[in-house]
Amino acid sequence: MNLLSDIITYVRRIIKSPSNAQITDNLIIDYINRFWLMDVDARIQLFDLKTKYQFQTIPGIDSYNMPLYDFQTEPGSQTIGLYPVYQGFSNPCSVNGYQVPFYSNRQSFSNNFETILQSLPQAGTGDGTAGPYQLALPFFPAIPGHIDMSGIVQYGANTDPIYTDTFKTNIPTTSVFSAVYITAQDVNGKNVIVADSGQFLDTTGDGDLYGLLMEPGNAPFGNQALAGGYDVSTNTVNYNTGVVNLTFPVSIPQGNPIQAQCYFYEQGMPRGILFFDNIIKLRPPPNIPYLIEMDAYLSPAAFLMSGASIPFGYMAEYIARGAARKILADTGDIEQFQFYEPLFIEQERLVWKRSQRQFTANRTDTIFSANWGQNNTSNAGGTQI
Repeated sequence: MNLLSDIITYVRRIIKSPSNAQITDNLIIDYINRFWLMDVDARIQLFDLKTKYQFQTIPGIDSYNMPLYDFQTEPGSQTIGLYPVYQGFSNPCSVNGYQVPFYSNRQSFSNNFETILQSLPQAGTGDGTAGPYQLALPFFPAIPGHIDMSGIVQYGANTDPIYTDTFKTNIPTTSVFSAVYITAQDVNGKNVIVADSGQFLDTTGDGDLYGLLMEPGNAPFGNQALAGGYDVSTNTVNYNTGVVNLTFPVSIPQGNPIQAQCYFYEQGMPRGILFFDNIIKLRPPPNIPYLIEMDAYLSPAAFLMSGASIPFGYMAEYIARGAARKILADTGDIEQFQFYEPLFIEQERLVWKRSQRQFTANRTDTIFSANWGQNNTSNAGGTQI
């Protein structure tokens, strides 16, 4: 029994609703998907869902979001929105095949790969107008701003990073992490701040990396576009050359200093990986494309058709009982829920037993039982003790 249609039949037996008039197949599929997508990976870490995640870096970009599944449509035209492809990442991690340390703690990562926000040297002088001004960052190539996974979801398209020729205002301010700042003071002595938005210009034609500049605003959607539009000579920062072209939101008085601020880290082959807030951060930032590989736990994908096979046939009864359990809970059939709960737990233990056998198959490494490899300290060729 490994077809979704078989699982639907089994669910109907448990909830005692054999007729499609009582509960439709489409609604049962929705419950199956809810259990499969939202409950299974939280209840048990299955060895069968352990896999490898790999991607190619983009030169100059140091932050990458957890990838998302595209929109999916269940039978009955119900849409399953964007959700993470993986549950999380872990060691071993490698860059072009070379193992590198993996961190999930920002403090430990920062202790080893400290990134300093450079001071605010004067990059220009106000001329009594809002602009345009051409300025230069104190250091380059500069680290670009970033939009996190929540911002990608709100944006409504599975695109990371976001390349565009118009500024997108539907991205929450809390999802934008700027890395370049241009500051000045207006005629009243108030700060005027322009920052990069994590959005990149897609109509450059010269191979450089351009970030769209914005006027930062309040949550939730206060970030605003700058006047004058966006192209290589207006309201953009060239991260590779450090050249900034912008028009401020207000006039900058004659003689007032304009400061530029950015994060800088010499580019090269990444030597450390941080996974935090569903963001993969690399240090140093890549100077060329590199292949990043990490262990990962896959988030189950949705069932789309009643005739679709499930990935692992041995889980069919577990999935059926899990979906039926949710239906019984929603319909308030407490007596049936309590009767079938021990049988659901039994199936969960049986499913977990398969993974448990795999997890316990390997001996835990110690300093006296090092595996073969070039990292063995007693012999460069690797000596098994």
